[in-house]
Amino acid sequence: MKTLALCAALSIFVMTLTDTVHAKGCLKGAVVGGAVGHYAGHHGTAGAMVGCAVGHHQARKQERERLDSTGHAQPR
Repeated sequence: MKTLALCAALSIFVMTLTDTVHAKGCLKGAVVGGAVGHYAGHHGTAGAMVGCAVGHHQARKQERERLDSTGHAQPR
């Protein structure tokens, strides 16, 4: 439980340091990844880091799909 609380606190801290656009999906992913990592062999911190990356990736993918479906995507 300590690991999960630490991961959640760390995720919130990281979110305050970065833009909310860049941290989108990270908190939810970190919490889920931390819980899974903890129960899969006491690797909560590693699970939280991976969960944050996956959550961020999924949020960006959903945002891109949403922009593509509305036709308002900005060219890169």
